[in-house]
Amino acid sequence: MDLYSYMAAILKNLGCPAIIINGTPDHIHILCNLSRTISIAHLIEEVKKGTSKWIKSKSHSYQKFQWQTGYGVFSVSQSKMMTVKGYVENQKEHHRMQSFREEYRIFLREYGVAYDERYVWD
Repeated sequence: MDLYSYMAAILKNLGCPAIIINGTPDHIHILCNLSRTISIAHLIEEVKKGTSKWIKSKSHSYQKFQWQTGYGVFSVSQSKMMTVKGYVENQKEHHRMQSFREEYRIFLREYGVAYDERYVWD
């Protein structure tokens, strides 16, 4: 998909090469290495800003496109990298059984991450 390639180029330019990018119509997963010289907030800001401009250039019908303001970021140990990569690769199949929203809520509860539902999906 062109969007994923464009994201990968942005990540590479930021010194955070993508391992895999995949998603469904309502969310995208990015598994990448994080450079020691960039904050997560800056990385996400640059990816969203760059891809938003790119998407809007593709068609007049996308002029009002915008990413949601929030995001989730989780670190992954080297020993779990292949498991996470497989999970990202199989998004379409995985979310046939469970919606992303359901899965994300369960994940946050399971790992004890406090959240406010009002701010998770906007």
